[in-house]
Amino acid sequence: MTRADPPVVRDYLIGLQQRITDTIESLDGQARFLRDDWHKAPGEPLQGDGITKILEGGAVFERAGVGFSHVRGPRLPPSATQQRPELAGAPFEAMGVSLVFHPLNPYVPTVHMNVRMIAAGHPGQAPVCWFGGGMDLTPYYGFDEDCQHFHRVCRDACAPFGDDKYPRFKQWCDEYFFNKHRGEPRGIGGIFYDDFAEGGNDNGFALMRSVGDAFLDAYVPIVQRRQGMDWGEREREHQLYRRGRYVEFNLVWDRGTHFGLQSGGRTESILLSMPPLVRWQYQHQPAPGTPEARLTEYFLVPRAWV
Repeated sequence: MTRADPPVVRDYLIGLQQRITDTIESLDGQARFLRDDWHKAPGEPLQGDGITKILEGGAVFERAGVGFSHVRGPRLPPSATQQRPELAGAPFEAMGVSLVFHPLNPYVPTVHMNVRMIAAGHPGQAPVCWFGGGMDLTPYYGFDEDCQHFHRVCRDACAPFGDDKYPRFKQWCDEYFFNKHRGEPRGIGGIFYDDFAEGGNDNGFALMRSVGDAFLDAYVPIVQRRQGMDWGEREREHQLYRRGRYVEFNLVWDRGTHFGLQSGGRTESILLSMPPLVRWQYQHQPAPGTPEARLTEYFLVPRAWV
């Protein structure tokens, strides 16, 4: 088992980012990722560096962002200590890869994936490490086979770590990616876990790798199935309206967004998850019996997809 030493974890994450961006560039066939290497300036609340990669205006992806960051800070923000109050105010180190892809074709779903490691401890104490991550799918038009495929890959990624992991992480995802103010899920879920330290650091790192390595297998076949489907103004308006719910979740409820902003993170990199275009419409309700209505009536209802 590969040891979860920070340099090894960092190398894995940078390699994961590169593998994903190479594949997405090839899939898009038109646009390329802009690479933005950044370093925190002396005197800022956080110290560290990262690599932000962003693709915009592609043939398949309207916006695709993949960020790697490795930062250190003098005290954990409140969003990171809800489950670990004994670490409130402790110095920390965090590294991870986070991505969100917003396709152009409304029949291709938006996707999010994140894997991360955090280590923290008060002076004189051994650092406590934990891992988090997952992936979830947000369709605008639902297809059973896509949902089943995505969840099957998530289940298989969790399988080596115990039969309980996929059901547990799926439920966690369903409950976490939920717009409480709207009373509806953000998408059809996937897996999500946080504060994971079961079996020690090496086991946590192995789970991180399994989830990260499964992402392309979970998402690329869905893109390939849907990217050629015809769409028009109706589908585009529905997509932009539903993107508004995505923005609402990220800004109101997402702990990762809050962690980055509360800790003094790099705003441009934190908000790379935002779609380039979005619309809100007052009290909009899709017409009964339409594919747009079926999204919320059938697909955006937590269910056993596998």
